Amino acid sequence: MRILFIHQNFPGQFKHLAPTLASDPANEVVAMTINPSPVVEGVRIVRYPVTRGSTPSIHPWVGEIETKVIRGEAAYNAAIALRAEGFIPDIIIAHPGWGESLFVKEVWPDAKLGIYSEFFYVPQDADVGFDPEFLVEDGTNACRLRMKNVNNLLHFQIADAALSPTEWQRSVFPQPFRSKISVIHDGIDTNAVKPDAQVQLKFASGLALSRKDEVITFVNRNLEPYRGYHIFMRALPAILRARPNAIVLIVGSDSVSYGAKAPDGKKWRDIFFDEVKDELDLARVHFLGQIPYHLFIPLLQLSTLHVYLTYPFVLSWSMLEAMSAGCAIVASDTRPVQEAIVHDATGRLVDFFDPAALADEVIDLLGKPAERERLGVAAREFARSHYDLHSVCLPRQLAWVRALAGASDSDAGSVLSSDAGALSMPSAAFQNVL
Repeated sequence: MRILFIHQNFPGQFKHLAPTLASDPANEVVAMTINPSPVVEGVRIVRYPVTRGSTPSIHPWVGEIETKVIRGEAAYNAAIALRAEGFIPDIIIAHPGWGESLFVKEVWPDAKLGIYSEFFYVPQDADVGFDPEFLVEDGTNACRLRMKNVNNLLHFQIADAALSPTEWQRSVFPQPFRSKISVIHDGIDTNAVKPDAQVQLKFASGLALSRKDEVITFVNRNLEPYRGYHIFMRALPAILRARPNAIVLIVGSDSVSYGAKAPDGKKWRDIFFDEVKDELDLARVHFLGQIPYHLFIPLLQLSTLHVYLTYPFVLSWSMLEAMSAGCAIVASDTRPVQEAIVHDATGRLVDFFDPAALADEVIDLLGKPAERERLGVAAREFARSHYDLHSVCLPRQLAWVRALAGASDSDAGSVLSSDAGALSMPSAAFQNVL
């Protein structure tokens, strides 16, 4: 089978699926990407250059779709060149979020197209308007979001099937396309991300930590409101007062992944640190920036308690990895967190907007080692039974690929939507607490 992957930052969410498919000698696997890609064994990487920028002073509601069309044009030109070489894919698997796959069906009309449906923007009950502290409402949000979804809507017309990593992310997509979406998570390698009672870490600053230390971890790609950084920082003074031996490790850069930039050229990290710094023992609060993955796993293994907060938005891999590592977790009571953290069964849930409640839960758990152990064991079991890469997610992804290649247009989505729905169901041990 000939398989084409399209992802701006390949392999991205396909980092396990692509090499697995490439390991089959019966498959020819090509990946198109705009950015430099790591070598993926068996996968031919084709980069497509963007030769023009967006129009200056374009209407703000259409600027984003223009950028996506520009990228789609670049990918289209690369696809034409591939076709000229004789490459005709049987299936195309794309993350459409940046527009690159908009025109691939014009090049290969007979190829089946499966897309990664990560998020559909809605004006209520999701990220937009969730946090009143940063609410900017000029009456045009619904208009702006409608235009932001143009790329999604155009892909609905050409996609044969889709993947979403959580039930909630699937739920925000409209019908009838929602029925084509299979819920299959990208997968967590629970054999690699597991507890280690002997773990130790020594940092460049000279700080050395082991499981004997009381360590609170907080992890984001970037420290920003979407991932509750402001709430965490506001809870810290009370936590550190109550737990005089606690060490806080904060992972994340000071840029922006989601939402608006901080005002006046500032950084969100600095704004909320400055708000509470006079109330903190700064010797016990460590900003680590971004860290390589080989240090991230021992950081989770080291954690006495992990805090995860998020708007109703895309669920972070880091929370599920913390579960796999056996962390006791205090998380925000927001969707899709609720699919994995069941209050008092696989972790503790708190109101996103209540720093005092967050502090109380953290302080309570830090004082109860047996309770942390119970929650950590349950969290790992949940991660293994629902999100394990090798036994759960990857087999279902491969089944989805086979269905995409061989099933009818309706079967490719609907058959696997039914199969993959089991991912969101709790194991028998947790049925009684839902």
